[in-house]
Formats: sequence, structure tokens, C-alpha cells
Amino acid sequence: MKTNEEHKLHIKFLRAAVKMAEKGVKAGKGGPFGAVIVKDGKMVAKGYNRVTSSNDPSLHAEVDAIRKACKKLGSFELTGCIIYSSCEPCPMCLGAIYWARPKALYFAADKHTAAKYGFDDKFIYEQIALPYEQRSIRTHIINLENKEDPFNLWNKQENKIEY
Repeated sequence: MKTNEEHKLHIKFLRAAVKMAEKGVKAGKGGPFGAVIVKDGKMVAKGYNRVTSSNDPSLHAEVDAIRKACKKLGSFELTGCIIYSSCEPCPMCLGAIYWARPKALYFAADKHTAAKYGFDDKFIYEQIALPYEQRSIRTHIINLENKEDPFNLWNKQENKIEY
């Protein structure tokens, strides 16, 4: 059971994520999304959506904050961190969050609220589940004879960093 103090902290950081979303919208940077990353009760990174201003479809708020936090912490993992997002993360951001391995994720608005305003990710989830030949973006797999070479090279590396 969370204490009242913990709950207040979660509310504080979620509000900060919403403020980041508002900051990005007011600056004309992109969609209405913001995120902050917290470790040991301190904000280590924040970000907002900059897709349209950067011409980068991957520059979502969560990805922006994850990149900044990882750089600041000197790690590709966000061990012990909490990600606060103004909205339920899209499939791409959710994937990035899982790869970053924080201890928790909190968000304010859900995907249904986002869809109401034109940010509907349902089609992406549907596309992922389809066989390649049925996807709306033509997707092909070509069976190259050396397709496993990079993996074999990786396995032989003695100084690799597992992730």
C-alpha cells in the first residue's frame, strides 16, 4: 500500500509531465505529450514531443526524456528510475520504456483520451499482430544466407555489454 506521501510525489511528478506537454504545445514543437524521469525522488530528465518541429517521427516525449536521462546517468538502463508521462505511451515509447528498464511507469491520460484528440495508436497494435503480407506497409522478409553473421559475431565478442 502506498503512503499518502508517495501518492503526493507521484501526483507532483505527473503534474510536471503535464506541464512539459503544455510547454511543448505552447512552443509549437509537436503533439501534446510530456514526460519526466525521476530517480531517488529527484527529477533527472524531462522531455516533450518534438516530432513536427524536428521532422523526427521518433522524437516523442518519453523517448526524449529517456535519451536525456540515460546520458545524464551514464547508462543505457534506467535502473531505479520512474517514468512519468502525461499520457499512456504509444507502442514505440512503450518499447523504449521496456528496453530502458525503469522500475515503474505512471501516466495521466489514457490511450482512449489520446484517441479522442486524434492520437490513436490502435492501428499500430493491429498491424503488429498481422502476418507480414497483410500489413498496410508492405513488409517483406528475404532469407539471406549470411543473416546470422552479425549475431554469431556478437556471440564471439568477449568484451560485449549484454542488455
